[in-house]
Amino acid sequence: MKNWSRALCAFILACGVASNSWADDPASSGTGFAVTADGWLMTNAHVVYGCERVEVKGKGVAADPRVDETNDLALIRIPSGESLTPIIFRKAPVRLGEDIVAIGYPLADILSDSVKITTGNVNALAGLRNDTRYIQISTPIQPGNSGGPVVDRDGFLLGITTATFSKKTADEIGITAQNINFAIRASVADLFMQSQSLTTNSGERAPDAQPMATADLSEKITPSVFQVLCYGKPEVQASAKVESAPASLPAPGHASTELVNARGYDAIGFDYRMLKDVSYGECDATCTDDDQCRAITYNTKHRACFLKNNVVALIRNSDAVAAYAPSMAAGVIVSDFTSYSGVDLPGGDYKRIRKSNYLECFTTCISENQCKAFSYIPKKSECWLKSSIGKPRAANGVELGLK
Repeated sequence: MKNWSRALCAFILACGVASNSWADDPASSGTGFAVTADGWLMTNAHVVYGCERVEVKGKGVAADPRVDETNDLALIRIPSGESLTPIIFRKAPVRLGEDIVAIGYPLADILSDSVKITTGNVNALAGLRNDTRYIQISTPIQPGNSGGPVVDRDGFLLGITTATFSKKTADEIGITAQNINFAIRASVADLFMQSQSLTTNSGERAPDAQPMATADLSEKITPSVFQVLCYGKPEVQASAKVESAPASLPAPGHASTELVNARGYDAIGFDYRMLKDVSYGECDATCTDDDQCRAITYNTKHRACFLKNNVVALIRNSDAVAAYAPSMAAGVIVSDFTSYSGVDLPGGDYKRIRKSNYLECFTTCISENQCKAFSYIPKKSECWLKSSIGKPRAANGVELGLK
């Protein structure tokens, strides 16, 4: 979202719990949590925006910030030392009404400076104006919660605390809305990490697992959650200290038009137009200016741009850069497939689908457990599903998908 910092408090809780402080004290604070064992933490972009120095309390000064302003996400790295315990991203989709827990450091300058736990439910599977990058949650959040994890009763990550409905907005509409808070989906954070060449740890609940009590969940998750301190934020006077308020969502009617990028992936959807010999920037701009465009795949080797009016999944392709509209994020499957052009795996065919397209071939294979790979022949509009994998060989006119 462009100019996101100027709109920081448009729909958000007023930014500020002020107190007298020395100039060397942090200007603001938020929350971060471990996403890798070797020191990477996830937080909100607005927690680290404009900071001259970012410090993780008890761990030292953070370095190498990676920021996704559009989705209000950031990655920071703490000095190497003891191994961290990353929070596991959940594979299963979010369910409406399920129990959740938010962890963070709210109001640390007023209340205790220890980590705090709040409980609630998933109230809606989208945010303002049906923005599917977000889930709406009832867990109470305060300034300082920004960037903290939202987990299910098994301790798997569902989202990152991001925003809350502001008093200013409530005054404007004449309604005192209660417990309307938002978290950016873990799937969006997963794609951001992949764009930075970082691998998430993902998992799912064991069939015989029982939901954890809040106290047990607290003991499991809180060692992975840290207070993030911002020093020297230019818009904050040296004499004031605040906890970073849950940050900005796009104002209604002004949804972000920037595409979510996924380098090394091909977006699987319906192509309606192809551009030849263009740059990635030209491809991106063409999609952004076209109302029917929901995603693109840019082939870096051939400088080709494919505009799509739908996207259902991402498939690995080292020669491609996929991007899609933020509104499509919740429905996009990040698959384990890798695509190859001009390659086939002879043998192992158990099903042929005539008059097919690549999308149908892919979705059929991903839905059948026995399918290990598929070969699609565009000239014949023919799909072959394979239950075993043979030795790869060159084959002109064949598009191969391999799990």
